[in-house]
Amino acid sequence: MSSNLHQAGVRFLRQLGRHAEPIMDAYLAGSLRDQALEPAVQERLVKDGILYRPEPGADLHLRRVVRALLEEALRDDRNRQIDANTGSALATFKTLAAHYKEARHQGDYAAADAYLADLKEHVYAFGETLSHGIRVLWSRINNEFGYVGTLTAKIRENELAQAQVSELLAGLEMISFEELADTAGDLRELRRLLVTSLQRTVSACSQELSIVQGRLLELLGRFRQIRGRTRLLKGWLLHMEQQADYQVGNHAAHQNVPQLFNQAAAILAPAAVDIHNPQHEGDLFALLAQIRALQPADRFAPAQTEAGEFVLGEVEAFEIEHNPIREAVSAYFCQVIDSGQPISALAWRAQHELPWDAESWLYQVIGGYEGLPEEQKRHFELDPIGEAHPLYSGNFIVRDVRLWLA
Repeated sequence: MSSNLHQAGVRFLRQLGRHAEPIMDAYLAGSLRDQALEPAVQERLVKDGILYRPEPGADLHLRRVVRALLEEALRDDRNRQIDANTGSALATFKTLAAHYKEARHQGDYAAADAYLADLKEHVYAFGETLSHGIRVLWSRINNEFGYVGTLTAKIRENELAQAQVSELLAGLEMISFEELADTAGDLRELRRLLVTSLQRTVSACSQELSIVQGRLLELLGRFRQIRGRTRLLKGWLLHMEQQADYQVGNHAAHQNVPQLFNQAAAILAPAAVDIHNPQHEGDLFALLAQIRALQPADRFAPAQTEAGEFVLGEVEAFEIEHNPIREAVSAYFCQVIDSGQPISALAWRAQHELPWDAESWLYQVIGGYEGLPEEQKRHFELDPIGEAHPLYSGNFIVRDVRLWLA
């Protein structure tokens, strides 16, 4: 059987070498007319599976396998076909592995060796197919899709390449090495092929496909940027053709510069001050130290006076001054206790027509609450009423306070 295959293969290769010129003409032109070959040669090439006629009366075309052979050998940039049929390859691996295990179990070692050789060829061919697809993608990236003439066509080619990368990655995700390990069992040859060798190949191809995908995204962004600028320039030229007397104004002198001309980056990035952020504590201490360093040292030094004789005399009598605002705060607290309802500090101030301004009154109410003993303070709740500062994050503006019983 191998002798017949050898003779058929030699005959096929001789046919390719003997008729290399018409075969290359068909490869480059896409088809070959009947007049380009003698009828006997044409019949022999069709019989050997090199040429075929798609339909009666049509020109002769190269078989797909012959075209793929030439595309791979010539590293043709026009080759954009990528085989991503991983599912079929996996099914073939499992089937041949089952044949090999069955032949070994039955003691037919000659058939087992044949199945193992066939499995090796399929595994290595699968790795070569992946490598070929990656080489095709890199060849298309390196020439920036130079075989197309327009920018829109380049974008379409880029999107096609991205779709092919996604198909390849999706196919690689289908491979379950746990299932392949179960299929191989304890047979060393199968585990070396289906687990060790295949896993190494898939890992290397996945990493390179990730790099290819990143490069394709970068190219697509650049192509779209060029297309946007081209459209903008074409629109500008069309505007100038329609309005020949147009004069560019001094946009820099305007208060609001149009976005088209306002391309300069901001001098200072937007920032917000938060004095409660512990991460800024070191910077704030450094600023405070600089402020103190700017002041003269003797400004804060206490005046030195000569020490005199200290005489302890009779303590003078004093009287605690009457504080109306403190008494008003106490009355406010008593009103909250009597009513049992939340009462706004500013509303209570307006109701009793107190003479103090709102800020002083709120400070006094807050101070009165904070100054209560802990056993009394836990019976009250003081809720601030206000809003966050629009510019300085972490700061809260208090407009009013509300006191109620806890």
